[in-house]
Amino acid sequence: MSVPKLRSTAAVFTTMSALAATSILSGPASAEPFSTAPCALQRTEAHHSEGVDTWSPAYSRPTGTLDAVLVFLSFPDATPRTTPAELTADHFPATSDFYARSSYGRFTLRPHPLKHWLRMPRPSTSYAIRRDWSAGDRAAYLRDAFALADKEVDFSRYPVVYFVADPDAPGVDSDATKVVNLDAPLRVDGTDVRRVVTVFERHPPDRLVLAHETGHVFDLPDLYHRPVDGKGDWDTYVGDWDLMGSQFGLSPDLFGWHKWRLGWLDPRQVACVRGAGPTRLTLEPLEAGPGAPARGAAGAPAFGLGHGVKLAVVRTGQDSALAFEARGTAGADRASCRQGILVYRVRGGAESGEGPVQVVDAHPRTEACWENSVYPPLADAPVALGERFTVPGDGVRVEAEARTASGTWTVKITPGMGRKS
Repeated sequence: MSVPKLRSTAAVFTTMSALAATSILSGPASAEPFSTAPCALQRTEAHHSEGVDTWSPAYSRPTGTLDAVLVFLSFPDATPRTTPAELTADHFPATSDFYARSSYGRFTLRPHPLKHWLRMPRPSTSYAIRRDWSAGDRAAYLRDAFALADKEVDFSRYPVVYFVADPDAPGVDSDATKVVNLDAPLRVDGTDVRRVVTVFERHPPDRLVLAHETGHVFDLPDLYHRPVDGKGDWDTYVGDWDLMGSQFGLSPDLFGWHKWRLGWLDPRQVACVRGAGPTRLTLEPLEAGPGAPARGAAGAPAFGLGHGVKLAVVRTGQDSALAFEARGTAGADRASCRQGILVYRVRGGAESGEGPVQVVDAHPRTEACWENSVYPPLADAPVALGERFTVPGDGVRVEAEARTASGTWTVKITPGMGRKS
């Protein structure tokens, strides 16, 4: 049963008339303490900072269960050729399953789709929907959408909001799907709405696109590189290796660093490697266990997390670190091109889209899986079994010494090999 309405539709119109939609949020002045590990980078003013010492309360924490509402919007200039049920099936349970598996069952995203279309007051073409949407057109779209939805949706119940547009309307551009962050929270039904996922995907949609956009709702940055002139390769930073780089990647599980940030790894599962001498440790594979997930008592997927180390970190500067994790061929990484120890740089002060994470290629002279990889030069980036690799510029050496039948890796990391230019 819905909680009684606390705001009228007229009030929503008044509030939205002054709305400024933007992709920039205020800084982390009231951030909540999170990790005290010596290798935890500090959160900075950067949008979606990769710092893990604090958590910004402006974002919902993806632990336990969060409810999401899907609102379906049609337009006067088109008759929908799909149903809300069909569009819901485009994204769920795939999106929920991704997060359940990547979080080792620690997070459940529970969808609540409306069963009918809500008709917008203006033609789809009037909103000028496109990837680089103007703030004015975007605000007009959201103002109309909230005014419609507020008649039927109690937004106080839903930390995650999806506005799903009729994919066949003439003014809908599938490239415009994104999260809209509001410069000032919108007060609706007694709650602050800070961001909305505006979905304009075709039917059927791009693979895992909603999982990628939902990652932004949880403060994860874009890891792709957008060429200034619109030409060139977008996947030079992380290739296939994280959903926030590309939803089309062969290995789209979230980096161990992101699982640490989101609270899906226990402190004991992150090893801070310090000192100049070698450290030998055992790394469990990052992905959840192989095979179909077991079902818990409530019918939700249950995954084996394991209790060993899944992420090793070497601090390389005040705002930088190297991360090491074992990537295999299970879970979201089941189509992975290569297995081994993946190495990547993390910068807490880099903005979303400006390379906050960059994979280090252990095989810079070769590429792999050119027919399927989003960026073949990084498809064979991991350090393979029996290999030794020194990270250029940092002088940190990693050796993949052994691997057990269960998939765990014995790794030796030596920070003090001498910094190189």
